[in-house]
Amino acid sequence: MSKLEPPRYVKILFDQYSQNGIMALNDLHKFLMEFQGHEQATKDDAHAIFNSLKYLNIFQRKGLHLEAFLRYLMSDLNAALCPSSGVHQDMKAPLAHYFMFTGHNSYLTGNQLSSDSSVEPIINALRNGVRVIELDLWPNSKKDNVEVRHGGTLTSPVELIKCLHAIKDNAFHASEYPVVITFEDHLTPDLQSKVAKMVTKTFGKMLFCPESDQMKEFPSPESLKKRVMISTKPPKEYVETQNSKEKDTRQKSRKSSKKEHWEDEKAASTIEIEIETETDDKDQLVQIEHIPDEEEEIEYRNLIAIHAGKLKGPLENWLSIDSNKVARLSMSEQEVENATRTNGTDIVRFTQRNLLRVYPKGLRLDSSNYNPFVGWTHGSQMVAFNMQVKVLMGEGWDLDFHRTHFDLYSPPDFFVKLAVAGVPGDKAKRKTGVIKNDWLPDWNEEFEFSLTVPELAVLRIEVFEYDASGKHDFAGQTCYPISELRTGIRAVPLHNRRGELCKNARLLMQFKFACKAPNAI
Repeated sequence: MSKLEPPRYVKILFDQYSQNGIMALNDLHKFLMEFQGHEQATKDDAHAIFNSLKYLNIFQRKGLHLEAFLRYLMSDLNAALCPSSGVHQDMKAPLAHYFMFTGHNSYLTGNQLSSDSSVEPIINALRNGVRVIELDLWPNSKKDNVEVRHGGTLTSPVELIKCLHAIKDNAFHASEYPVVITFEDHLTPDLQSKVAKMVTKTFGKMLFCPESDQMKEFPSPESLKKRVMISTKPPKEYVETQNSKEKDTRQKSRKSSKKEHWEDEKAASTIEIEIETETDDKDQLVQIEHIPDEEEEIEYRNLIAIHAGKLKGPLENWLSIDSNKVARLSMSEQEVENATRTNGTDIVRFTQRNLLRVYPKGLRLDSSNYNPFVGWTHGSQMVAFNMQVKVLMGEGWDLDFHRTHFDLYSPPDFFVKLAVAGVPGDKAKRKTGVIKNDWLPDWNEEFEFSLTVPELAVLRIEVFEYDASGKHDFAGQTCYPISELRTGIRAVPLHNRRGELCKNARLLMQFKFACKAPNAI
């Protein structure tokens, strides 16, 4: 097995920031500030790196030699994403200002037609950071209890109460921010009442129940930490009452110029909503919350923190804005694609205050995913810049794979694919050349991507072992939000097909960003 050798580029860099073959504390501090772009780095930061490297037995008392410097660059201490930053974005804006990690039919173990329903997919989803769990509620065979299953298919059911307990026990393992449970409700009123008791007893004070169903603005993720929210359509009798009230209001007021037509999910009732100008009165945005006691009985409709609806009628009508309350609208991926072509601006305006849930089309029976960027790209600030990616080298496959895994008779032939996913204008693909017969490939290739909406751009990195047949063997992958990447030379740990972190396989890459000069007018 060949020894890990620093690429020529790394050697030149080491010579630039070392003296007599040793990178001392001051040299490393200078490297962090000047080359890695860590302008706030202190000598304490450099000293902490030295202390960490001592445990790898590659540290000399005076500083880092070339091998130790390379080991540092390839280590988790130098990851492409800052390992200790945590959530550093402003989380105090209304919930509608954020993307939410959303599951679809979160209880299914496999395909949409014949797989089992279980709590295990729910647990795995929550532990991987999913914040929106979808449950389809149906009466059981005796019509005396509630089960979760994919209606009209051969999927087996699981009891609702088991799902609720699984959510409670795992909701905040990965994140303190709120979990939303969306109910696709196919229940009779008596079973809805039973669900209300289950939910209240299970979650208690974790449950967020707004005092009024006329929320003018959603609360912030910060204020909803460790809270559970229910989102579903209101009960039919409540909808009919609201329709009557709203008709009375329209007869008394002529301030409204537009109407918005909603149909409750899975229900035929239509709500006609009056449209008024938005208010700037901050006091009216404060939401009073009702926190139920564990033993307190609460009506099903009072559980609903996020009212759900499904589009009906002309596109322009249901995208009209109601300043008096916010809600969630569900659309299929095909409906969203069609709507963005003709009413993109209206969708952006709608999602500034309301939630839009996009679900896969029914033909995706294998539980595959659709392209989320169609929905994501309708509502973002745009700043253009260029991203340079240099793929330097890789290591670790010889430790994670058997020596004959890729090729029976010779070392593997690795190459790297790079792809940017985002708005249509930012999409691009690149790939390196193939390094023949080497477990420690050294590419040293540079690429450039022009980006207009970096906030929505994701860099996908995949490594393959070349096969002349065109069926290349998978050797690792990862995805990074480009706006979160750290500049400089960084370690890029790889994951397997299931998204699990590989123990050793990783790349060494360099990232640089430069603003694009605007075109002259």
